[in-house]
Amino acid sequence: MDEGTPIQLNDAARTASVGVATVYRHFPTPEALLETVATPGFETLVSHADQALADGDAWTALRDFLFAATDAVIADVSLSPVFAAPVHALPHTTELKQRLTALFGRLLDQAHTAGAADPGVTQADMVPLMCGVVYAANVHPTATAEDRATNARRYLVVLLEGLRTRA
Repeated sequence: MDEGTPIQLNDAARTASVGVATVYRHFPTPEALLETVATPGFETLVSHADQALADGDAWTALRDFLFAATDAVIADVSLSPVFAAPVHALPHTTELKQRLTALFGRLLDQAHTAGAADPGVTQADMVPLMCGVVYAANVHPTATAEDRATNARRYLVVLLEGLRTRA
């Protein structure tokens, strides 16, 4: 799947060397196929967020989760379009996104409560900021996957330095 190119079920069938009817039986829409591809990535991020909430340091928990999320989105091109979609073909996708959003909210709240993160920066602010990090990392068409990952981490550090409060 090329980034930015809508997935076509006929192409998926050809790539998988199966009949088109087989693909349509399992995935009634391209969105259902894309969500299925993205599910392991979302499950991993939920697991990262759960683990981060157990960290004793609120800033480290938030920071480490955001690095994991950025790494995942750069590595798995199915995550961004599924996360951005307003509705989903699969109920499990909706559940995963709701859980991930709630866990991230708790991580940010913990960082606010600990005085580690600027209380004026909300969860609603963080979503477009994180999208900006990923966009900036992917904007260079000739960049390798490794370059994009490195750039994303560097841009995230800049964002985190702006978010972090100072004693």
